[in-house]
Amino acid sequence: MQAGGNSDEGITNINVTPLVDIALVLVIIFMVTAPMTVQSGIIVNSSKVTASVGKSTKSDAIQVKLTSKSILVNNNRVPADQFVQQMQALLAKNEKKLVMITTDRDVTHGTLVAVLDQSKKAGAKTLTLMKEEKR
Repeated sequence: MQAGGNSDEGITNINVTPLVDIALVLVIIFMVTAPMTVQSGIIVNSSKVTASVGKSTKSDAIQVKLTSKSILVNNNRVPADQFVQQMQALLAKNEKKLVMITTDRDVTHGTLVAVLDQSKKAGAKTLTLMKEEKR
């Protein structure tokens, strides 16, 4: 027999200390990274369907129409490489810095996001996505 006890007995106690340590480290990691993931999103304000009068009219805003083949700014066709310069010039004259964007159904999400990003970089304060009325 050994001095420490019977050697035939197995370890029956579970040590939960390492498990608690790992769980606490994961909680701390999630607490630190959660605010970073929330700040990187785009804030979208959805309008009500029943709204009949908006805060701004179409004449107050710069109107951008996206089609699969072209970009129209205030009903004038603009090449994609000159879009930012055109927007900067128009936004410098626009008091509200409001851009209303309307798209066709066949426009890709990537094109829309690129136009949103370029408009924001050009100085737009408010970006609005408009639903095209059925004719």
